[in-house]
Amino acid sequence: MRRASVSQSLDLPNLDPDAFRRPDLHSLLPAMRAAHAPRILLLYGSVRERSYSRLLTEEAARLLRAMGAETRIYDPRGLPLPDGAPEDHPKVQELRDLAQWAEGMVWCSPERHGAMTGIMKAQIDWIPLAVGSVRPTQGKTLAVMEVSGGSQSFNAVNQLRVLGRWMRMITIPNQSSVAKAFLEFEENGRMKPSPYYERVVDVMEELMKFTLLTRDCANHLVDRYSERRESAEALSKRVNLRSI
Repeated sequence: MRRASVSQSLDLPNLDPDAFRRPDLHSLLPAMRAAHAPRILLLYGSVRERSYSRLLTEEAARLLRAMGAETRIYDPRGLPLPDGAPEDHPKVQELRDLAQWAEGMVWCSPERHGAMTGIMKAQIDWIPLAVGSVRPTQGKTLAVMEVSGGSQSFNAVNQLRVLGRWMRMITIPNQSSVAKAFLEFEENGRMKPSPYYERVVDVMEELMKFTLLTRDCANHLVDRYSERRESAEALSKRVNLRSI
């Protein structure tokens, strides 16, 4: 079927046939697949000396490495407030470079006043929606976790999910919320055996599976009709301007 006849034959007069694409199974199953270890960036939301979100993040990183991933943990100490420094600030540039490098991410925040911390939000806010024509987070996988000082809550992970969607990430279904985190770690910083620990294993395992499944077709998964149409319109305008 020719594209020019798609809208007419399917009785879709508002459809732009030049931007329309049928979802393609072959594009979701590429013949060439990456052979390197999945690259996972981990962010945590506290700068306390004994930060339980950092300890949980470090535990998650150990699990990911055991599962075959390459991991990097970003240290938020010294990161300026969003818009409080130029984009070439060393800590900002480090974070943005890591976001470009990663194929998947783990976001782990304490819950403070019923929400994620400002430190966590600042890191996400410094990751731009676009750098030139590249979206640093689009199509990358995401796992969300939180730690609480009291009873179990899901406020922070729910907010992180909203942000992950906004950043156009593939946020996995599973998540981790560790209540009374001060009881869940040994003095040496290692997490104690518990159902909370087992959930963290589950979450990291699921993150690895989703990353391996989607990283080679991420661009196809998040390719949008509306953006293809907008790009076509922008191209048309440029061509028309040159012809004047």
